[in-house]
Amino acid sequence: MNTLRGIKWPYAVIALLAVAAAAIGLLRPQLIPAASSTSAKKKPGATALIKQNPPPTLFTDAEIATIGKEAADQHKKANALFAQWKAAHGTTRDDKAFAAWAARQVPAPPSAKERTAELRQVQALAKSRTAAGKKASTWLELYGKKDIWKLYLHDQRELIPAAQRKTEKAELKAALKLAKTISDQLAAKDKQPAPFVLDPTLRPDKHITPGAKGPYSYPSRHAARSAAAVAFLTALAPHRAEDYEWMRAEVLYSRLYMAGHVPSDLTAGTLLGDLIGDYELAISGH
Repeated sequence: MNTLRGIKWPYAVIALLAVAAAAIGLLRPQLIPAASSTSAKKKPGATALIKQNPPPTLFTDAEIATIGKEAADQHKKANALFAQWKAAHGTTRDDKAFAAWAARQVPAPPSAKERTAELRQVQALAKSRTAAGKKASTWLELYGKKDIWKLYLHDQRELIPAAQRKTEKAELKAALKLAKTISDQLAAKDKQPAPFVLDPTLRPDKHITPGAKGPYSYPSRHAARSAAAVAFLTALAPHRAEDYEWMRAEVLYSRLYMAGHVPSDLTAGTLLGDLIGDYELAISGH
């Protein structure tokens, strides 16, 4: 397992909290200052949420290498496809038309035979689960949707003007929202049951009703959001690309580890997210 390795984020407090929590277990709920009556009414932001619950020890580079490479391989495909959209539509925002187009670029779900083979991979991985792996997956599932990506962006706040910060925050939020919207629409259309639905023994905590068809998992929402965020954040801070890609691989691996998805769910979601990232960058002029 691996802690947050070599992160170049200036938010040292969060990194130190993570190390302290993993190494000596000193973090206790009572150490977190109680919110004032005013702040209690405000929903905590990404920074506050992760500061209150720092990352545990995450997966090793060796564990996440395969899914990380498979995700990275989608980038060139997405760039080539988006060039076609840009040539036809330019850089004017048209979310409705783009969403319809992007959905058509996502490959059809694998055949039943191929999905069964992928399910066997997930079943084999489930046999090697550890308490530490489950803890890492729980954290990554919770914060990998959007909070970790917002935190990466927030990390740059001292380096750029306030107006620029506000604009980029809105752009990242738009990309994450579009990723969720399109992936949810495709999942409802393609109706590919999640691995823990196909085999309820993979996640008995989910309490799947016998004969249930959903939740559906193709393409992965986590993958789409992560890829969109990585594309957007990398354009803003290219020298941090390795950190962003590492975190994306951590998030994706956690979805395999806890039987939320099979590999094709993740690669399809990554392709979609890359397209969305390219779109947001193009229309925002980055």
